[in-house]
Amino acid sequence: MPAYDDLMAFQRVTEALSQVAGRAGWDQEAIMPRGAAPQRAEEMAALEEVLHARRTDPRLGDWLREAHAPDAVADANLREIRRSYDRNRKVPAALAAELARVTSLAQGQWAEARAAEDAAAFLPVLSEVVRLRREEAAHLAEGGDPYDALMQDYEPGGSAEDMAAMFDQMRPRLVALRQMALDGPEAPRLSGHFPKADQLKLAEQIAAAFGYDFDHGRLDLAVHPFSSGSGLDVRITTRVDEADPFNCLYSTIHEVGHACYEQGVDGAYLLTPIGNGVSMGVHESQSRSYENQMGRSEAYCGWLYGRMRDVFGDIGVGSERDFYRAVNAVHSGYIRTEADELHYNLHVMLRFDLERALIRGELDVADLEAAWNERFEADFGVAVDKPSNGFMQDVHWSVGLMGYFPTYSLGNLFAGCLMAAARADLPGLDADLAKGDPSAATGWMRDKLQRHGALRTPTETIRHATGQKPSARPLLDYLDAKFSDLYGG
Repeated sequence: MPAYDDLMAFQRVTEALSQVAGRAGWDQEAIMPRGAAPQRAEEMAALEEVLHARRTDPRLGDWLREAHAPDAVADANLREIRRSYDRNRKVPAALAAELARVTSLAQGQWAEARAAEDAAAFLPVLSEVVRLRREEAAHLAEGGDPYDALMQDYEPGGSAEDMAAMFDQMRPRLVALRQMALDGPEAPRLSGHFPKADQLKLAEQIAAAFGYDFDHGRLDLAVHPFSSGSGLDVRITTRVDEADPFNCLYSTIHEVGHACYEQGVDGAYLLTPIGNGVSMGVHESQSRSYENQMGRSEAYCGWLYGRMRDVFGDIGVGSERDFYRAVNAVHSGYIRTEADELHYNLHVMLRFDLERALIRGELDVADLEAAWNERFEADFGVAVDKPSNGFMQDVHWSVGLMGYFPTYSLGNLFAGCLMAAARADLPGLDADLAKGDPSAATGWMRDKLQRHGALRTPTETIRHATGQKPSARPLLDYLDAKFSDLYGG
């Protein structure tokens, strides 16, 4: 198999360089000095030039024609390399490098403009990002839907039509549940002071209990929490509000879900095309399973209530049940990452519609803030008070991640399927969660899904783990049962 062996040796270097680029991105968002931004933008552009050249090297075409797959692993590696090769050849090298440079600069400008509530300072660089992504999408789509073309970066095989159908299926039951909850009894709220150091210490303990390996990772702070890396170096970030410990703790659990997927991939796949998560929808299935269906379950909340009282003393909530209600409070808040499980997908639907209109040229960047504010008030019944609570709250558009947002809701759908299957296999799960021990469920995820990396396509990955075709029904049934119990519907 000389052609396959030569191809994989070449690809191993490409994968390693991609990890280096990812680490530079992590550094930029977590610990890089602000003044380094212009130089980092040039560094990122230089790395992208090298990576693009490798991903479009003519030898790849020769090797792909000559290589034969003796087993499923080789077949999957060839599938992923061929997809990357075909895709990257459509994008001019200069455009790929310019996108890397501009989005590197835009991330810092977004963070500064967001902190200053200065939308006008952000719009010029956002306009440039959107212009470049539209140009890239035109090359990739070759006359087809430009938004679908960009989605392939995050959800191979996905389409805007499929996502819109998913949202149409989910929206009626979500809206009905939300109304029931908003009409129901008000949920308790935590009160008190929650020191930063204590939050981070507890977050580290929880991360370890959920299976995060600190020997191959670290926890840092970022404006927008994220996970980065794969294989032997997988890092996570969180953020801290000393009046709201849930922000830190549940952001951490969420990012641990992502990180455990990457840490859990079979070591034999290290630095190969299948040595990472297969798609962002499948990735999000892990983080949403960890954060919501385990971390916000009544059983786990009972344990966390006692642990938080040990750490923080009086937290303003007098029982495990009230704590569970506080964790799952339903309210029409501004922030997607802090949204309850009913509002979360409505946040995603808003972003999906707006970014699709941006990429298709149906919405100008100059009109984005007004379009966001109008849609948000219509969907949530609340007027946006400032840009950081509106269209500037998420980092995604500044770094060019158009086509990413719908994978969050797809991940919720996948999570519903996975946890229904896990609970069927693990009848003692709630008893374990009540002890603060999610290891049975996280071990199930590692065995059924994580260790396989990108061996299978996204839909096949979920089907293999659950034995069922992905469907929205398990998620909607889970939400019905949970919030009917909480709000008496």
